[in-house]
Amino acid sequence: MQRDDKQPGIGEVVMRVWLPTSVFSFCLSTALFFSCAGVHAQTRIALKSGESAELGLVYWISNCASIVVGNPEIEVLEGPPELTFSIKPGMVLPRAQKCAKPVRGGTVIVTAKDIDEPKQATLTYRIKYKTKEGDRQRSVVYNVSLFP
Repeated sequence: MQRDDKQPGIGEVVMRVWLPTSVFSFCLSTALFFSCAGVHAQTRIALKSGESAELGLVYWISNCASIVVGNPEIEVLEGPPELTFSIKPGMVLPRAQKCAKPVRGGTVIVTAKDIDEPKQATLTYRIKYKTKEGDRQRSVVYNVSLFP
């Protein structure tokens, strides 16, 4: 039985529909995954009155060498007045940049002062650096739970 060349066979129709549908589904799922991956990522800290916590490392590098001149500063943009901040100087290892040797930097320390009642707040602070390449800054946001 001969087939007319103008009409595709069932295998060709299935392939024509299946391939674009598969490509569309793959693209859609990839886009949704990457667009939603960081949306719900929030950092939460909980402190009792008098407690301290390390919030993160402070450094600015180029080619795994510190380019910071002077001491970095912390500027609190939003947060409860019961919190105080300091930077403990020291050598830190920039793992995110895959550096093998520690560089000059420090650690951000937050301390909860006298807390009278439980409190939930948003903490936003900025670290300001003076570097060999000019002024730089980095901001961080936390959800904070404070307890007496």
